[in-house]
Amino acid sequence: MIDVVSLKFKGRSKIYYFDPAGTEVKPGQQVVVETSKGLELCECVQGNHTVTDERIVPPLRPVVRIATEDDLRIAELCKVREKEAFGICEKKIADHGLEMKLVDVECAFDGSKILFFFTAENRVDFRALVKDLAGVFRTRIELWQIGVRDEAARLGGIGICGQPFCCSRFLDEFHPVSTKMAKVQALSLNPTKISGCCGRLMCCLRYEQQAYEELVKQVPKVGTFVETPEGYGSVAAVNLIRQQLKVRLDGSDDAPSGFAVADVAVVPGGRPKNGEMPPHVLQPQKKPKAPEAAEAKDDDWTAPPIFAEDTAVEAAPPRRTPAPDGAEPSAPRRHRSRGGKARSARPPRQEQEPLTGKPEKMAPPAGKPRKKNNSRRRSNRPKETKE
Repeated sequence: MIDVVSLKFKGRSKIYYFDPAGTEVKPGQQVVVETSKGLELCECVQGNHTVTDERIVPPLRPVVRIATEDDLRIAELCKVREKEAFGICEKKIADHGLEMKLVDVECAFDGSKILFFFTAENRVDFRALVKDLAGVFRTRIELWQIGVRDEAARLGGIGICGQPFCCSRFLDEFHPVSTKMAKVQALSLNPTKISGCCGRLMCCLRYEQQAYEELVKQVPKVGTFVETPEGYGSVAAVNLIRQQLKVRLDGSDDAPSGFAVADVAVVPGGRPKNGEMPPHVLQPQKKPKAPEAAEAKDDDWTAPPIFAEDTAVEAAPPRRTPAPDGAEPSAPRRHRSRGGKARSARPPRQEQEPLTGKPEKMAPPAGKPRKKNNSRRRSNRPKETKE
């Protein structure tokens, strides 16, 4: 764990960690820090606290001091100089006829340079403009081209929700947003309703996207053939947040009825083409109960079982039809195979004497003698010749 303070620079919503270097900083205080561009003035968002080593991006630069009255006076002079530089730069842009829009001007705290931020649809050749500005201000000039989202973050404003822009308050980075998110959330695809003041899709479309994706998996789509407690029908509308469905029942001219998602079952395979409705899904047919055994009555007496220990039971002779008087006994029944042909009863197996000595060679089977294959495997290897 490392002790840090969270600071925020002017025109940037991203929060950076700095080493307090033994200084106790409170939220809202102005502090002077050391950066790669020199000394800068920033505001404290969160005082001294600890974070894990994984959240630190090295190097961790220190806090120089808490802003004094001289530092605050220098900051006010920089603001006055920024307003003057903004007006001068706009005149120079018009004189050079450049297609660019000046957004913001930022003067370094130590007065070493002035940064101009602008937007443009294409790349702009501003080399001549830089020379003119450097001759006027006698310091280093930097021009940065930014996007429309960065413009909204720097200027700030009020969104259609009535709150300040998210990009100017707490968004650290701009995440990609697509119209697919508006479709999943069942929003109107009218560009004026899903776009922010910057002209791009609203960043807040991404906040609840993951929750909507989980809800969509649990709710049937519009047009799905379902079964409800009142009968079969098709889904006409879906309310993901309330988990409600409006189903247009078959054979009914009334308005679609509302049902909870838990009370509706999707019919597998969809609407049958032959007109026969599938078996019920919500209310399956109950299996008939097995008939209970009737109670024993006094008249229904059964004899107790006989065990082998009490009486000796002789093996019953095989069932054979008795031959009439003066006739020979019937021959054993012949079995039929699956093919329908009759086969005779198998004779009893005879005991064979054990083999002694060497076994005799079996005679070859009758028929044509097997031809000997005298052909040898041919090879592509050339024959060796003796010289």
